[in-house]
Amino acid sequence: MSFATDRWCELKRNSSGVSALEFALILPLFITLGMYGAEIAWMNAAAMEVSQVALSLADNASRLGQTDNSGVTPTITAADVDSVLTGALEEGESISLSTNGRVILSSLEVHPITGKQYIHWQQCKGAGTQQSQHGKPDLTGSTISTIASGISVGGKKLIAPNGSAVMVAEVWYRYNGLFGTMFVQPITIHEEAAIIVRDDRSTGPGLSGSKPQNSC
Repeated sequence: MSFATDRWCELKRNSSGVSALEFALILPLFITLGMYGAEIAWMNAAAMEVSQVALSLADNASRLGQTDNSGVTPTITAADVDSVLTGALEEGESISLSTNGRVILSSLEVHPITGKQYIHWQQCKGAGTQQSQHGKPDLTGSTISTIASGISVGGKKLIAPNGSAVMVAEVWYRYNGLFGTMFVQPITIHEEAAIIVRDDRSTGPGLSGSKPQNSC
């Protein structure tokens, strides 16, 4: 038997490095699975954060004016709306919502003349360029408006009661993968929430105070 054959047989009998070799072979697979799991977990966390921001925005907007003790039905100002929009962006700071998304707040009301549902005012904030799925404000309350009979949020039809309003919050977020496009392509997450105004509010004037700075 030749020397080469002897060495080959000896090598086959030597199992001291088998574990290290197996680990080296499966390590790339484990790393890939771990990265994919982290990607999916972070994407779900981002979607949940966007949903929470939408709910908080609608809730905070519905409470505007509750601290007014003047005895006069309060009117919401542009500064009030700006404060809740800013708060929503700050709440989404962990996912960089202000630079990768947009928050939109609309006031769904009953038109005083036509009696149809319409968006009286709408304000937006954030670097995104997305527009509301419910359209722009329609001060005429036109009967051909797509929301003349109400809006649908989460599969449920919502209408504003007479003399009050429904705060409709929409949050748009552009999700970019943790590892670029290795596992997912950039996607846009959209969540919305709607809550009826919780106290008396003078809706006639729309937004009072200085000219709104957050027009969509």
